[in-house]
This record gives sequence, C-alpha cells and structure tokens, in this order.
Amino acid sequence: MAADRRRAWKGTLLAGIGVIAFSGSFPATVFAMRGLDPYLVAIGRAAFASIVAVICLKAAGAPLLPPRAHLRSYGLIVLGVAVGFPLFSGLALHSGASTAHSAVVIGLLPAATAACAVLRAGERPRALFWLACAGGVVSITAFTLTRGSGEFAGADLLLVLALLSAAVGYTEGGRLARAEPGWRVISYALVMAAPVTVPATVVLALVTDPRLTAVSLAGFAYVSLISMFLGFIPWYAGLAIGGIARAGQVQLTQPLLTLVWAWLLLDERFGVATVVAATAVLVCVAVSQGSRRAADPGRERGPRARLGRRPLPDTGESGAGRA
Repeated sequence: MAADRRRAWKGTLLAGIGVIAFSGSFPATVFAMRGLDPYLVAIGRAAFASIVAVICLKAAGAPLLPPRAHLRSYGLIVLGVAVGFPLFSGLALHSGASTAHSAVVIGLLPAATAACAVLRAGERPRALFWLACAGGVVSITAFTLTRGSGEFAGADLLLVLALLSAAVGYTEGGRLARAEPGWRVISYALVMAAPVTVPATVVLALVTDPRLTAVSLAGFAYVSLISMFLGFIPWYAGLAIGGIARAGQVQLTQPLLTLVWAWLLLDERFGVATVVAATAVLVCVAVSQGSRRAADPGRERGPRARLGRRPLPDTGESGAGRA
C-alpha cells in the first residue's frame, strides 16, 4: 500500500512538472504570433522539435521510427498534440480569444483526458474522483467565463477542437509511456509527423513574410522546445506511473499558472476571483489525488498500456519508471 501511494505521488509530481512547462504555452504563442503567421507557429513548432527528437534518438542509439505495432497510437498522438492542439489553440488566440478565456481549454482538458482514459486505457476511477473532477471543471469554467464576456464565441469551437485533440494525444502517449520512456514517445511522434511538418514549415516561411524579432523568436523557441518536446517527457512519464485519469487532474492547475504568466509577461490583471478559483481548484486536485481507483492499470492490468482490450506488444523495455 505504501509503495502504491509513493508511486502515485511520483506520477503526480512528474505530471506537475509537465504542467508547469505547458503553462507558459499560451503566452509564448501570443509572443510568437507577434511576428509569425499562426499557421507557421502551429506547424513550425513540431517541425523544429522533430530536429531535437532526431538528435536525441540518434544519441541514444534508438531507431528513428517506433515499432510497427504501435503506429496507430503514435498516429493519434501526431494528430492530437503535434498538429491538432497547436493549430486549433493558436487560431483561437489569433482570432481574438484572450489568454484568460483560452484557459477554458485547460480547465476542461483533465475531464476529457479522464474520459479518454476510461475508453482507451481501461482505467476505472471511483465516483469521488469524478465528483472532484467535475468540481474543478465547474470552478475553472465559471472563472474564465466571468473574466470574459460570459458568452461563447466563434473561437470557442476552435478551443473545443483543441481540447479534444489534446485529450486523445495525452491518453495515447500515457499508454505508450508504460512501455517506452516518455522522451522516446514524444520523439517518435514528432519524427512521424516530420515528413508533413518540415515541408509545410518551409513553404509557410516563404509565403507568410515572417518578422523575426527577439520577442517572436523567444516565443517560438519556447513552444518548440518546451511545449512541444521537453514538457512531454515528465508529463507522459507521470501519466504512465500515476494513471492517466488521476495524474492528469494536476492539469486543473494549469489555467491559473497560465494567468500568472499572462500577468507577468502580457500585463493581464486578475483579482480576488483568481484567489477563489485557485483555492477551489487546489481542493479538487487534492481530493482527486486522494481518491482510490477501482482498477490500477499498473498493477491489475499489467505493466503495458492497452490498445482497446489487447495489451501492447512487449518492446523489451519498460519506460514507466523513467522520464
């Protein structure tokens, strides 16, 4: 029991490190789009991150492509986090959604990820977990809507698409990270996407007339290296160790962290409502982390992630314990 608890909190800690890295993504995207086309930012970040991924794979002596048995799951990661989330969230920000309003995506993402974990990873959280999750979602949604106009606009469709994309990509990555180290999971996804993202980035750079300023380059560097690569290493490891649904609830804190970055970097202001929302979310996270799951995939379903009802083939290396 004590070992299980330590393992769960280790997963939570690793997931929390990933959340801190991801929390700067929206402000960094705003900075990048001050000189770069939103499509160039969305696609280019994956292209540049794929270069880092290739270097890491070569340095480790690993193959550049994942096992063929896992290609479907890696394809979902590509569509979800390498293309879908950056594209849809970037377009939402470009169309006028503020950083605070866009935080709705992150507020709803843990619930969507937990639902995907039930469908794809065979996890079965208890009722208390879902109540805590719902409480966090309601708190974040109410907070972000009251900061905005209180209405859903056209950009919200893009935010919902970004939400669904990320939930699928996170779930598949968390499953695969039970059999591969987290860095290798995101590296393989980026390399698989490279035949599309690299040529598209070159074309977009030629036709969109980018303005390379210090601010735009700094923002682009952040979303390429941290949001698109380094942040996923502890994030996927945390999901694999702590459970996709449970560890994923740490992301309920991400909108509030994003607002702190927005205040520091973009001069967006917040007041007492932020403190109230922060307290409510932290309580919900504590409850969700303390809830016992009816089925722990790391113990009752074996060390490998599952594809539907079948275990992933053994690749000869378990990565659940490593970032």
